[in-house]
Amino acid sequence: MAKLHEGRVVIVTGAAIGNGQAFAAEFAREGAQVVLADIIEATETRDRILAQAGACEPMLLTVDVTSEPATKEMARIVKEKFGRIDILINNAGIYDEEPFELLSLEAWKRVLDVNLTGLFLATKAVVPVMKQQQHGRIVNLSSDTIWLGTPYLVHYVTSKMGVVGFTRALATEVGKYGITVNAITLGLTATQRPPGARLNQGNILSHVLPPQAIERAETPEDIAQIVSFLASDASSIITGQTINVDGGVARH
Repeated sequence: MAKLHEGRVVIVTGAAIGNGQAFAAEFAREGAQVVLADIIEATETRDRILAQAGACEPMLLTVDVTSEPATKEMARIVKEKFGRIDILINNAGIYDEEPFELLSLEAWKRVLDVNLTGLFLATKAVVPVMKQQQHGRIVNLSSDTIWLGTPYLVHYVTSKMGVVGFTRALATEVGKYGITVNAITLGLTATQRPPGARLNQGNILSHVLPPQAIERAETPEDIAQIVSFLASDASSIITGQTINVDGGVARH
């Protein structure tokens, strides 16, 4: 039986931990050649993939998505090595809690730089390759906080709402080239958080779960299934959409 992503080349940003690691492992299980792009070494993700029978050895790239030269070099290396770039998963992101009145301009810029400018640069680097192929799948990771108006995350929520606008506008431009662009708003997963994040995840999960329709913590593997679908040929008619995947916290 053919695997869902057999023969495809996928780049996953922020692939070293948490959600990104689960996404990369899912694509590897489904036969893709996976490129692990992260600012830190994704060796743990590589080892997880290699433990899967039949999975191709992933490519590890150290990439700062806020750097235009770095994202251009990422696309160049992948195209040169594999001859194509089929899928981009824009997963790299950062967050921390801060009351608005204490939020510094530096912290504001840092979150928008990684979460929004990083997405822009990674996408801009791969779209020319996808246009040449007349095929591509771009999946952008947003957050259900944009529907909930979550406090103490004004910089993060603003950046993640920007992801939705980016997704809608770009989908309109590139659809004629066989490229789809979609977004997922996910809830807080029971996973590792980015280094330096000021967030009491256990405490927040205890507040999130009571109003959640499905009474269990969301896992990275839950999200990976939806990401994989949106990157597949089965979703070729879906573009410009934002799908909420959070167990029913936000009824969007």
